[in-house]
Amino acid sequence: MNVLIPDALLSYTQKRRTQAQGATLAELLADLDHQYSGIRFRMVDEQDRIRRHIRIFVNGEQVHALTHALGANDDVVIVQALSGG
Repeated sequence: MNVLIPDALLSYTQKRRTQAQGATLAELLADLDHQYSGIRFRMVDEQDRIRRHIRIFVNGEQVHALTHALGANDDVVIVQALSGG
């Protein structure tokens, strides 16, 4: 499936769009980490939850659970919130 990578994670992928596979969001992130070592830790915390500053959308709808089921033709968009003053 197609995955859109945010600017803050381009140092891992070197490209804005990439391909990954998985039946669930957790499997997709594991596949991304297999391809781009260390990227999963930037999105998922030590309690195996999506980090507070990360939003993940599947086909335009925000998902909150790593157990969310995915289809082979889904579009996944990863967004990193900006903070500061």
